[in-house]
Amino acid sequence: MANPIEGLKPEGVWKYFAEISKIPRGSKNEKQIAAYVMQKAKEFGLEAKQDKFMTVVVRKPATPGYENRPMICLQGHLDMVCEKNKDKVHDFEKDPIELVRDGNIMKANGTTLGADNGVAVATNLAIMEDKSLVHGPLEFLFTIDEETGLTGASNLKPGFIQSKILMNLDSEEEGELYVGCSGGKNTIGVWKAAFENSPGKSVAAALHVKGLKGGHSGLEIDKGRGNSLKIINRALLALTDIGARLASIEGGNKSNAIPREAEALVFLPAAKLNQAKKVVAAFNTVAKAELASVEPDLVVELEVKKDLKKGKVIKKQQQALLLKTIAGLPHGVIKMSADIAGLVETSTNVAVIRTEKGKITLTTSQRSSVASEILEICQSVVSVFELGGAKVQTTEGYPGWKPNLASPILKQAKATYQQLYGKEPAVKAIHAGLECGIIGEKYPGMDMVSFGPTLQAVHSPDEKIYIDTVDKFWKFLLGILKNVN
Repeated sequence: MANPIEGLKPEGVWKYFAEISKIPRGSKNEKQIAAYVMQKAKEFGLEAKQDKFMTVVVRKPATPGYENRPMICLQGHLDMVCEKNKDKVHDFEKDPIELVRDGNIMKANGTTLGADNGVAVATNLAIMEDKSLVHGPLEFLFTIDEETGLTGASNLKPGFIQSKILMNLDSEEEGELYVGCSGGKNTIGVWKAAFENSPGKSVAAALHVKGLKGGHSGLEIDKGRGNSLKIINRALLALTDIGARLASIEGGNKSNAIPREAEALVFLPAAKLNQAKKVVAAFNTVAKAELASVEPDLVVELEVKKDLKKGKVIKKQQQALLLKTIAGLPHGVIKMSADIAGLVETSTNVAVIRTEKGKITLTTSQRSSVASEILEICQSVVSVFELGGAKVQTTEGYPGWKPNLASPILKQAKATYQQLYGKEPAVKAIHAGLECGIIGEKYPGMDMVSFGPTLQAVHSPDEKIYIDTVDKFWKFLLGILKNVN
């Protein structure tokens, strides 16, 4: 098999991207990747330290003659979202990510690629190693658990980094500079499950929703993509009208991903099995028509489980409350920004549902660049949960990053991009949580900007990075490092 990174530029970045793709680094499983960074710093003769949470900082001295330039911190996170297609056999605890090159696209074989934020890790390693580069004093900050808890950034201590300028390498559109981000919280509803025996003369069947694109619950929330939990709930409500009893419901994997697949086990009156098949087939047609332009591969289907004769089902009253709650929960864009064209200001995502022993858990996530609006949408979600009989908890969440259009590092970045590529980069805020919000809170006065190469469909097995944008991103970054004074 051909080497997928052969001949790619910049060579150092792709070399390290391939290397770290071999190392398991799902959120909360960063021990090996953190140790790898520490080992590389040692090999390069650079100062490095690690806090008790495994966040790493490495320092590289300035190029001779550049010692008086301001110190800059280049920051990215070590962890990645671990998502795979349902039929893909892959153990994220030990199996390497299989890189697949398709023309100008690098992707993975049936799993997330990990370019979010492996591209920052690989870029930092390449700069750490390369002694020919021109720059002032540098720090490289490798945080952990960005995707599920922002644990690394949240636990940074005073003095761990010394820079007053930070460039976050975790944005996903080449030619765009980000100067603000949303904050967010998760709101979780839990029902103490009440079960009883399935009715007599019933047939077990699995209801499936699959083929959706999913994606990042912030960056793709305005694309109008299907939500598997909302879709399967509509089908379940239709089946309930003919006596279906719910045994379990599962769907979604991450609070920060739009759910792509869902499955429910139901027991149907045997005499109404054919009617149930027609109900699901009709709903499949309706759902596909509604989402035809954005979800062409959507499938809603019913699979009879002939080997399952009886089981436990949720009591009728609780089933009704659960399905009404899911129906009532808002999902998608709540408000667009009045100040920045095209920016989603506030949104919510119905994300993950699990039926476990004795309980049913439904996780949702809320985002906004306005702190008071996070509170408002959380209140709406909490109210729906409580009306549906769930016990509710809201996570502490993370702060947003308020744009500073007078930022000196933004001014330098704009000038460098204009010099290199003959046009001004777009200046934007992002409807996603960047660690800049927390880092800015931890280190008041930090001047920050965020940028990166072009990625698409992050947090899903369709994740891809456009190869040509990596070289442009690299040259842009090195240009800023050389020009800052």
